[in-house]
Amino acid sequence: MAVLCKPAIAVPEHVITNEETLELARRLHGDHPQLNLALSLIKHTGVQKRHLIQPIDTVLKHPGLDARSIVYERESKARVPAVVLRALEHAELEPQQIDLIIYVSCSGFMMPSLTAWLINTLGFRTDTRQLPIAQLGCAAGGAAVNRAHDFCTAYPDANVLIVACEFCSLCYQPTDLGIGSLLSNGLFGDGVAAAVVRGKRGTGMSLERNSSYLIPHTEEWISYAVRSTGFHFQLDKRVPGTMEPLSPALRTVAEAHQWNVSKLDFYIIHAGGPRILDDLSRFLDVPSEAFRFSRATLTEYGNIASAVVLDALARLFDEQTAVDGHHGMLAGFGPGITAEMSLGTWTAPGS
Repeated sequence: MAVLCKPAIAVPEHVITNEETLELARRLHGDHPQLNLALSLIKHTGVQKRHLIQPIDTVLKHPGLDARSIVYERESKARVPAVVLRALEHAELEPQQIDLIIYVSCSGFMMPSLTAWLINTLGFRTDTRQLPIAQLGCAAGGAAVNRAHDFCTAYPDANVLIVACEFCSLCYQPTDLGIGSLLSNGLFGDGVAAAVVRGKRGTGMSLERNSSYLIPHTEEWISYAVRSTGFHFQLDKRVPGTMEPLSPALRTVAEAHQWNVSKLDFYIIHAGGPRILDDLSRFLDVPSEAFRFSRATLTEYGNIASAVVLDALARLFDEQTAVDGHHGMLAGFGPGITAEMSLGTWTAPGS
């Protein structure tokens, strides 16, 4: 059975704190008619600091989409390989043993995908399959786990590498002054994550079932407007309330597996913001403490998009409280509005 092994994570060296973000908002948008609302929303994100690939003064400049695309390619090539190699080490595999690379990112675009460069650079086989996913946003981390599970179900001896590369700061648009845009400016951070799904053996989350769910007619709630200046993030004010219609989907997939979603041993949930976790705690009748890994990611790194679930999973590994036979759920949420859900049982060494 496919096992999701310990992820590797890296965040950039440039840091901006929540207080610095609030002061920046006051300085840049002092005459904004809804400044106090924006400040309140940013203050209550639960984010203490975020990491950026460039100093904040550089982030605030907009040299154009072409220049940002150059930065995305340069920084991804500089930062991804070390994370990939650590993920392979966690899984006790070599590049030649990987059969599929799934690369997810919603904050930059390359063609060919970075997967081709990784194959040529890190010594993967030339027949390694490639699956870039660019348009699922924050849900893509969960989707990557699910597609890796599907691949290993079809090919039980296969191994899959997942890479999430998110440089959300490259999507900053100085002319976007809506409340949703101002909130996102104080919420999203940059980060790279990678993990291996082994078709056989391994320590981690043994994947047993996956599912997707889309809330009907919500495709405009989280979106990009793609313009000459790049990606303009659009966030509808109804998004924070989406856990009410999504929580039944999480309950349904657990029940289909004859599990009680309220009684699982661990939860790896995308932390888009504190209300998502608060609402899930209430709707699923789960203690707030159960989402401590997701909250820690949000607090220390902000919303790092598709990389959130991998970082939260790495924190579960580091805590070392999961034991053989524990049942858990991994779920990512993003544009659509889409949920990507996985169920699995913890598999310890020698089991």
